[in-house]
Amino acid sequence: MKGLYFQRSSTSEEITFVFQERENLPVTEDNYVKLQVKACALSQINTKLLAEMKMEKDFFPVGREVAGIVLDVGSKVSFFEPDDEVVGILPLDSEDPGLCEVVRVHEHYLVHKPEKVTWTEAAGTVRDGVRAYTALHYLSHLSPGKSVLIMDGASALGTIAIQLAHHRGAKVISTACSLEDKQCLERFKPPIARVIDVSNGKTHVAESCLEETGGLGVDIVLDAGVRLYSKDDEPAVKLQLLPHKHDIITLLGVGGHWVTTEEHLQLDPPDSHCLFLKGATVAFLNDEVWNLSNVQQGKYLCILKDVMEKLSAGVFRPQLDEPIPLYEAKVTMEVVQKHQRRKKQVVQF
Repeated sequence: MKGLYFQRSSTSEEITFVFQERENLPVTEDNYVKLQVKACALSQINTKLLAEMKMEKDFFPVGREVAGIVLDVGSKVSFFEPDDEVVGILPLDSEDPGLCEVVRVHEHYLVHKPEKVTWTEAAGTVRDGVRAYTALHYLSHLSPGKSVLIMDGASALGTIAIQLAHHRGAKVISTACSLEDKQCLERFKPPIARVIDVSNGKTHVAESCLEETGGLGVDIVLDAGVRLYSKDDEPAVKLQLLPHKHDIITLLGVGGHWVTTEEHLQLDPPDSHCLFLKGATVAFLNDEVWNLSNVQQGKYLCILKDVMEKLSAGVFRPQLDEPIPLYEAKVTMEVVQKHQRRKKQVVQF
């Protein structure tokens, strides 16, 4: 039985993906579940976080967003039984790659998959669903009537975040990074209040948002990264797609919430003072926040269940690429790791 792993070069930041034969899984004990994987979504691996958490190994398992059928359960498992259809995200320290036919996982990382939801939909939505919930519910307290700016709305996360915001009765503004993205966003139902095309690098996001909100500013911003420095100090490609941090602060309304994916965000004293005057907050969207906090397991499972319920009800309509077989996962993962995929890619077993 083969699984996909990655190996990090000792002399550079580059990583190599390799298939390796795996030993037979140990007997399923305690709260663990043996799972036959039916689909696994591909996401970029945060190698810096793994290094910071001292979780580096010679070969690290690849693939964490899985959906499958329960084959066997440990003696202390209380939520599942053989033949149950489940979905979940393998923990950061999982010994098993999701890109393998059979994995072993603790029951607290899984929820039941609704019957109406396909394997690829379940695996392809679960991670971005959790991220959108974390950003809009837990970090910014989304409620009906709020105005929300979702940067790069045609991305996998952006799509789910827009759908969640619409479902909660919010007014949505979004940015498009290309003509194709703009056309995609303009087809959304219910319609997005304004789609801001930033592909030419000339559109001012702050001005467009203030115009759309009558000068009040937006209540919530979910960014896709921000520019920290002047145009002369950052790569040209990055400039076209990302707003400057000052633009985000300018377009925030009184009491606004800025949820950022920029882990190295630097705010100067004038920036902080402006946020203070607005009574605004800044929160960081860490993909692994639930993974790193055992005491929040109950909330995490509630999010997973709600994501699946909304997927089953048609609230979430993910942007998925055509599923691929396992033998193509190595080459495709190399593309995903370089940020060269827009739609979510899922491996189907």
